[in-house]
Amino acid sequence: MSTVPVSSPLPSRLPDFAEEHGFDLGAVPYTGRVLMESLLRGEDPAQAAVLGKRLALGEDPALEMPFRPARILVQDYTGIPLLVDLAVLRDRAAEPGRVNPALPVDVVVDHSVQTDWAGRPDALGLNEALEMSRNHERYAFLKWAEGVFDGVRVIPPGRGIVHQVNLEQLATVVTEGPDGSLMPDTVLGTDSHTTMVNGLGVLGWGVGGLEAEAQMLGLAQAIRIPPIVGVRLTGTVSPGTSPTDLVLALTRRLREENVQGLMVEFTGPGVEELSAPDRCTVANMAPEYGAMSAFFPVDEETLDYLQRTGRDEAAVTRVREYCREQRLLREGTEPAFRRTLTFDLGEVGPGLAGPSRPDQRISLGELPGSLAALCPQGLRSEAGVQDGDLVVAAITSCTSTSNPKAMLAAGLLAKRAVERGLRVPAHVKTSLSPGSRAVTRYLADAGLLTDLETLGFHVAGYGCMTCNGGSGPLNEGVGEAVDRADLTVAAVLSGNRNFASRVHSQVRAGYLASPALVVALALVGNVRTDLESRPLGMDRDGRPVHLRDLWPHAGELRELEARYVTPEVFVPDHTPQPAWEAITAADSEVYNWDESSTYIRPPAYVDCEGGLPVLSGARALVALGDHVSTDHISPVGAIPAASPAGEYLRERGVQDFNSYGSRRGNHEVMARGTFSNPRLRNLLVGEGDSGGTTLHLPSDERLPVYDAARRYTGSGTPLIVLAGRGYGMGSSRDWAAKGPWLLGVRAVLAEDFERIHRANLCAMGILPLLLPTGRSWSDLGLTGREEFDIDLSRVRGSGEARVTADGIGFTVRADVRSAGEWNVLLAGGTLPYLLRTMGTRREDTA
Repeated sequence: MSTVPVSSPLPSRLPDFAEEHGFDLGAVPYTGRVLMESLLRGEDPAQAAVLGKRLALGEDPALEMPFRPARILVQDYTGIPLLVDLAVLRDRAAEPGRVNPALPVDVVVDHSVQTDWAGRPDALGLNEALEMSRNHERYAFLKWAEGVFDGVRVIPPGRGIVHQVNLEQLATVVTEGPDGSLMPDTVLGTDSHTTMVNGLGVLGWGVGGLEAEAQMLGLAQAIRIPPIVGVRLTGTVSPGTSPTDLVLALTRRLREENVQGLMVEFTGPGVEELSAPDRCTVANMAPEYGAMSAFFPVDEETLDYLQRTGRDEAAVTRVREYCREQRLLREGTEPAFRRTLTFDLGEVGPGLAGPSRPDQRISLGELPGSLAALCPQGLRSEAGVQDGDLVVAAITSCTSTSNPKAMLAAGLLAKRAVERGLRVPAHVKTSLSPGSRAVTRYLADAGLLTDLETLGFHVAGYGCMTCNGGSGPLNEGVGEAVDRADLTVAAVLSGNRNFASRVHSQVRAGYLASPALVVALALVGNVRTDLESRPLGMDRDGRPVHLRDLWPHAGELRELEARYVTPEVFVPDHTPQPAWEAITAADSEVYNWDESSTYIRPPAYVDCEGGLPVLSGARALVALGDHVSTDHISPVGAIPAASPAGEYLRERGVQDFNSYGSRRGNHEVMARGTFSNPRLRNLLVGEGDSGGTTLHLPSDERLPVYDAARRYTGSGTPLIVLAGRGYGMGSSRDWAAKGPWLLGVRAVLAEDFERIHRANLCAMGILPLLLPTGRSWSDLGLTGREEFDIDLSRVRGSGEARVTADGIGFTVRADVRSAGEWNVLLAGGTLPYLLRTMGTRREDTA
């Protein structure tokens, strides 16, 4: 870590700049101060002054600016497609060497390991070996990219989850600019939970891979800075309330307050009640409550965290002095916000979220009722498995495994359960996948890892795993019973997302909970039980054991954390991994594509003519309702053998399909997987789950979505998507835009869009069109069976387009938010735009 002295030159002292331009810097939200510094560093003092004055008066920013982060952070599921795009740009560029990152890029390999083996001592070794054998070709590509692109660093598999690695190792809070001067550490990441590092005072947010590519190549487009909302925290955290409880309650509240697409900043006396890991847990779930960012300013707790995780003293001193100099260190006076929400920490108690969205926060007593709503026919059973049985219990995800208090609580609860003789039922698949090896070190040192293992929570891997849908097969016989009787079974995980089928395609009910509650529910073995009043089980003496009997106390957690969570456990383990070291890659300026590869192929969306599409006689490929996530649009988990993607792989002799996420470097697989989520409800084919099918019109033939799209392409029929509220919520995956584009979709008509997905649509040349305010497509009288004519002749100038559909007429508004987005959209997407910006193509590929 650098120890450049604090006296390194500053481009401009923010206090001096504010005084010179006549505004009160203390009234400017800290988020705004970081943005002002970025503008000054970009030599735009006029815009910085406008921003500062508006924010100091509590006004909205209402301006565009090119935000240039200090670095780019990606994981392998999003990073490999990004690097594939850069590789194909090198193929097409007149000067391949110009396609080179202008910013440091870290690629953390954490998404590919899956929970194929769990509940046994050798699960970690088995899963890691399988990961390396499955992904050899992908990892060889990563090694080629690391060797050929400047500034690309690959952090190998087995080191941890990207956001936890970012907190514990990569984030510096203050860093050096290219000229050697100090600047705030800022980051853009191709994962929506990049916001987690906001908890350390590092401003950053998630973007699609295409937007990251433009940033990497130094061709960033201006973004419109949204309003900054203050969330004033008051009160103190109640005994027994976990960080997960807190963030789930905040998620529900902030969704209700509609902070979608806004920047959130936490303020008030309650901030001091939260540790840095607590703050990072809250910031992690910004995408779930819809915010662009969730910022906690730097303070003494931030500095203490840096010391506790092993940063050297000089680096911590540099952060303290720089932030004090720039007035980025949290002060007693609260900034001005145009809108401030108050949240009382003391009103939060234990709870969960589910059964299908992170904002569905429920109390422990409400858990059985949430399941009952999914089982109107009553409870059914098959081969010892019943509706409401818990079949997956996973302590996973950076959201909670980055928090020592949460993990120690799980370990203590497990210890007490073991002492009372409780065990987990056989139908529950249990797993532990920490976000870094520091977690297992302090759990082992505290003597708690053995107790978790006794209950089946053996370490299965150091990666996202179940949280990202890599949950592997259910326990023996369970999946077969679920399919035979079409049972409604459940999963509980200490993660951040529980959309239908995200965790596992056979699981209809998903719940988010603290690690300790994951252990408790695993002991019960179902979600039919009221944990507030019913026992978890009977001890070896036949006495009932309630949750309150096992729940850890705050004092003992503080004592364990102080004793065992020390800087030494966070020392990175750089021991060479033989399987990783054995992978080799060619040393060539351009990538040598293998035409037979089913993992890495040059994408088909690079060459397009651009301009506005002609949407005359268009058909709706799918007609969707509210809260359609990117998981619904572009699945990440297992590839079914009978699906179009499975058939494509089978035809090429592939036996182990791996996952959709691992195949994102192959557009042929991903196009076939688009809209194939079995829990997607396509209203063209009825009210229930569509199973990845749609209605081809006008033939009225029900087909897989991919097959219908091919038929439409053959007849020259343009395609649109109809959707409701919250379209594209969830992950940042740009394949939820790339896939529809490959199927022929050129516009999406929705009530509103989630922030990252809306930007991804523009980046792929797909028009995001807003339906009339307060009206769904069904409110307008549409069924989805109509022929659509959309007049786009004036959309760039007025922002509006006229739609006629079998006699129904209405006006839509283009949700394109900057001139830069229009330029990219009209070029046909980011890649064609970058090629044209960077100069002529080589003649042999022109």
